Amino acid sequence: MGKKTALLWALGACSWMLANSGTAAEKLDMARAEEIVSGRCFLCHGLEGEAASPVFPRLAGQHAEYIAKQLAEFKSGKRKSDTMKPQSEDLTPAEMKAIGAYFQAKNIGGRPAKDAELLAVGKYVFNRGNQFSGLPACSSCHGAKGLGTPQLPRLAGQHPRYTEDQLKQFNKRERTNDNAVMHTVASKLSELETHAVAEYIATLE
Repeated sequence: MGKKTALLWALGACSWMLANSGTAAEKLDMARAEEIVSGRCFLCHGLEGEAASPVFPRLAGQHAEYIAKQLAEFKSGKRKSDTMKPQSEDLTPAEMKAIGAYFQAKNIGGRPAKDAELLAVGKYVFNRGNQFSGLPACSSCHGAKGLGTPQLPRLAGQHPRYTEDQLKQFNKRERTNDNAVMHTVASKLSELETHAVAEYIATLE
């Protein structure tokens, strides 16, 4: 075997080993994520990310990057929560990413529509905003179906109570870790619009 051939063979072998070790690490991370979720997260967020109560966010289908970011900011204190601070304190960045991937893979869908007239108001606000108050459309950032991006949260299927609570926190500047635009948006929402748009968001798939 010539030196060049031997070198190419060695490089190929190293690449194969690195690729396979990365796959093993991913599997290990996901196993760890499932262990963490079934050990603590499920109490509030459910094993499938469905949430045990309307006061807790549904995490099913949420972007992995966004979940990891929120966990890191709960840990650092940038996002305030007496509940989530102790839950996130011992998590490593790798575990946060794995937990995010775990919940992103889940899907529970939206909930059935209830009040058609209220939903019509919510749909209008979500898609068109309110030109008279200067309120922008939610869809302009979160997408027409509320699916968001890795940087902006998925809203589709979220509990109305949780959505309303977050909007109120943005309005009062009690939540400051995410896009500052939300402070302005929340301040322009009337109580009816807040309730209606939260109800509409919950029906999105």
